[in-house]
This record gives sequence, C-alpha cells and structure tokens, in this order.
Amino acid sequence: MKKIALLATAATVAALSAAPSFAQQVNAYCSTNQSWCEMAASEFSKATGIKVVQTHLGTGEALARLKAESANPKTDIWWGGTGDPFLAAAEEKLLDAYRPPNMKDLYDWSVRQYDASNGMVGGFYTSFIGIGWNEDRLVKSKLPAPKCWADLADPKYKGHIEMANPGSSGGAYTIVAGLIQLMGEDKAFDYMKKMHKNITQYTKSSQAQAKNVARGEATIGISFLFGFDEERQAGFKEVRAIAPCEGTGYEIGGIALVKGGRNSDNAKKYYDWLMSPVGQGIGAKANSLQNPANKSFKQDPKIPTMDGVKLINYDFKKYGASAERKRILERWEKEVNSLPR
Repeated sequence: MKKIALLATAATVAALSAAPSFAQQVNAYCSTNQSWCEMAASEFSKATGIKVVQTHLGTGEALARLKAESANPKTDIWWGGTGDPFLAAAEEKLLDAYRPPNMKDLYDWSVRQYDASNGMVGGFYTSFIGIGWNEDRLVKSKLPAPKCWADLADPKYKGHIEMANPGSSGGAYTIVAGLIQLMGEDKAFDYMKKMHKNITQYTKSSQAQAKNVARGEATIGISFLFGFDEERQAGFKEVRAIAPCEGTGYEIGGIALVKGGRNSDNAKKYYDWLMSPVGQGIGAKANSLQNPANKSFKQDPKIPTMDGVKLINYDFKKYGASAERKRILERWEKEVNSLPR
C-alpha cells in the first residue's frame, strides 16, 4: 500500500510539474478584435505560466471603467483599440509611464504616441477608416457602391448604413473626429445630421459593422477597413470596401499600464510580449489585420496595404484630450443622435 501511495504521489507531482503553473496572474482589458485578445492571452499563458484574466471591452467602455475604478483599480494593463481614449486616460492620470525595451524596433508613429503621452501610451498598431458594403444587398436594392463620404449623405441610402456610437466606440469617435478635421467642425456636424437620416443603428462597438455587412444584416458599414477585409478573407466574397475618396481618418491603437495595478511586474511581462514580434504576429494569425507597430519582422501579406490611401493629418493630441473628446461627444449626442431618423 505504501508503495502504491508513493507511486501515486510521484505521479501527481509529475503531472503538476508538466502542467503550466498559474500561481501568478495579470488582469487585462483588451479592446481590439476578440479573436486577437483571446489568442494572445492563451499564447502568453502557455509561454510564461502567467494566467491572464482578461475582459473584452470597447475603448469607450474601458475608459469609463478605469475612471470608475481609479480609487481601486481592477486591472493591470489595457491594450488594443483606438488610441484617443488611451490619451484621454493618460491626461487624467489613470495610467503609468512605461516604455518597452524594444523601442528601437517600433515604427515612428508608435514612438510618437509615447512622446505625446509622457510615456504612458504606446502605439500598438495602426489602421484606417473605410466604407464597406455587401455587394448582393446593394444589387438587390439597385444602389451604386459608395465611394466617398458625400455618397453616404444621399437620401437614396436611407435605412442602409450602420456605424457605431462614438460614446462607447473609439473607432466611431475616430470617424467623428476625422470628419471634423477633414471638413471643419460645423460642416462636419451638418454632414453627420444628413447621414444620420440614413443610419439604421449605432452599435456599441465598431467591430460589429464588418460582421453585420458580411451576414447581410447591414448593407453598408463605416468602420476600420481591415475588418471588412477580414470578413472577405474568411469567405464572405460579397463584402467590398474602400477608403473614402475625400480622405480618411486613422487610428493608432493603444497599449498602457494601469496606474495602481496589483500585478505590475506581470503586466510589464505581458506588455513586452505583446510588443515583441511574437505578440505582434498574433494579430494576423487571429485574422485581425491591423498594421503592427513592430517593424523587426515580416508583416503578414493578408494585412491590407495603406499605399494610395489619402490619410488626413490626424491631430491625436488635440482629439485625444479628455475635454475635447467630451465636448465633441456631447455635441454629437445633442445635435445628431437626438434627431429622429
């Protein structure tokens, strides 16, 4: 019996030593595509033995939570999702300054985010706003494919356009702020009032538009162009997308350590891993096709090129400021979202 007990004990010890140890953990908010969030957490845990307790939130929601939890932070690191809310969080002193050891491997646009936020926000990836549509639904509705922002305000598209709510979606805020910079504020709001009449719904997250267009639940969606490419590459061949002819806004996705996080050492390990070639390469493997910040490895050919896209001169510092963001969102709610459709 003693021999059996000893053998059982030895087997238990061997099993425990073979399995990853989750004695350590890191708490995270992730605001990019859920597939990337989940795969990154899983691969990091396998590589390090550190358990990732991660919540998927839109950037607007994540910012609201950080504000609500500032006296007693519930998370250690926030990553992915458009950078304007990250810059607002930095301004409100909700984040800790941190620069990863591989700064020399990052593109200039990523490094500039650190400089603009006193080292609190890094540029994790970049991508631009596009117009996507379901070709089958357009044909059935006898509508031409939209090519420009001006097209989306045409009454013939009434009941066919979907975008997210800029109050909860960082991507939608990028759309609104980009239109203001492209057209001038008053003209942009006049334009958005006209487009509002054509909107079917404002979803909580800007990640919904590509999927809804692919499923035929929306004819036209306004969101980051890579999302529509993801659906097309996943087999939804009726999905098309284009960068608006007048010019378009773009995001620099954020990554940051949360001030007062309880697992700061593990958060730094997760941060460094996410900014490494391995962590950055997870995006394309998870079919999340933003342009990565790390330039030291070969970018996946599935990621849409930015060649030929007319990008506006997006002022991240101004439109990432919390007071400016609050003012714009309040004006949008009052002058656009409150109108009947």
